[in-house]
Amino acid sequence: MKNPRQRYYVGLAKTTFNDTTFQLFRSPYIPTEESHGELYGAVIGPFRTKRGAKFMEIYGKNNPHCNTVYQAEKLAKSLLNFPLTFPLTSH
Repeated sequence: MKNPRQRYYVGLAKTTFNDTTFQLFRSPYIPTEESHGELYGAVIGPFRTKRGAKFMEIYGKNNPHCNTVYQAEKLAKSLLNFPLTFPLTSH
């Protein structure tokens, strides 16, 4: 039998002083309170791409334009398709 596909999720990690941090993780199964409740207070996902999950992890906190998986995937695709390296030219 084939192993289930690992999907990307973003967990809102439980921390002190009501401060939450987003953490990217992979899971072959839908996270439940029993399986991931000790680590995360809430989970966002599954994401279609790692790029969308990473965008949510970095830019999703307190961002009114990035509330859902669809929005994160769309923003990541439109904003992160730019070349990351630019040719250096000397004059």
